[in-house]
Amino acid sequence: MPWNEPGGNKKDPWSGNRGDQGPPDLDELLRKLTGGINRIFGGRSGGSSGGSASGIVLILVVLVGLWFASGFYVVSEGERGVVQRFGAYTELTQPGLRWHLPYPIETTTIVDVQNVRNAQHAGTMLTQDENIVDLEIMVQYRVKDPVAYLFNVADPDAPEFSVSRGTLGQVMESALREVVGRNDMDFVLLEGREAIAANTQILMQETVDSYGAGLDVVKVNLQRAQAPQAVQGAFADAVRAREDEARFRNEAEAYANTVIPEARGKAARAVEEAAAYRDQVIAQSEGEAERFEKLLAEYSKAPGVTRERLYLDTMQEVMSRSSKVMIDVEGGNNLLYLPLDKIMEGRSRDGTQSGAAPMMLPSGSSTNSQTDDSRSSLRTREVR
Repeated sequence: MPWNEPGGNKKDPWSGNRGDQGPPDLDELLRKLTGGINRIFGGRSGGSSGGSASGIVLILVVLVGLWFASGFYVVSEGERGVVQRFGAYTELTQPGLRWHLPYPIETTTIVDVQNVRNAQHAGTMLTQDENIVDLEIMVQYRVKDPVAYLFNVADPDAPEFSVSRGTLGQVMESALREVVGRNDMDFVLLEGREAIAANTQILMQETVDSYGAGLDVVKVNLQRAQAPQAVQGAFADAVRAREDEARFRNEAEAYANTVIPEARGKAARAVEEAAAYRDQVIAQSEGEAERFEKLLAEYSKAPGVTRERLYLDTMQEVMSRSSKVMIDVEGGNNLLYLPLDKIMEGRSRDGTQSGAAPMMLPSGSSTNSQTDDSRSSLRTREVR
């Protein structure tokens, strides 16, 4: 049976007297513990007062050792340790195993100087042309000076992804409002998004540097830029109208770029043709004048022969361009019509060699006499 049950085993493990069921003697236990410690450190197991004092000293030694050991700390890569002695800055420690005087004499604050942090701001702002726009930006930054970050500005940055709190959040909002207020709505919402983000980053960096906040603004992203919800329909119509205007302008310019060169080409060709025609007419006129001068000299030498030759050349030129001949015989009543084109077609179908078609005259007429009469009649008309 268990020792603590009635009528059971009277052997109490907490008492020297195994038959006693009372509570253990704490003083006895303390004396035994103190004696054991004294024997370990070469002391004597004396009286109770001496053993208690030795135990207290040992405990104090252990506590002091633990207190000194609490001064060890580790600074990871990409971090810096800012050591303070009674609240005043003393040194900046690099990565590795470090030690400082234990709390409350010295304390160390570990600051991450490598990782990029994020903060964002969203709000409604007024543009230069007095229009309202809804904007949201995301700012990426890191700590470049741990000492300035901890001591120069109270609450220098906002918690991760918080909405515009802390010194950095206020600087972010102020810089964005200033940049938006310098530009009109079309620039902010359309082609100026990158410029807005870049100018905001520059202004934020200048402001935090003037505060001595120890922050480095890495990048500013303009995530949303739009008209207020109440006027988004009208704004979309205006945007479509501007897009249509740009498209029509581009189409007109493309048409002009097609038509203008073509018109210029036609004009240049017409100028060249006119110049060629002018040169041709001038050359032809000069040739005719020169030929007439030569012919005049020959005519002066033999007028009859020259006149006969001119007649034959003229008739040959006229008749060569005509497919029909009409002959008026002097002294006759009939007008002879010779369809030379039909005669030539008939000769071609018969397989005969095509050539100058013979002139068909009325029966009983002499060819030579009629020709002579025609020539004499023509000469008579020319003399008259």
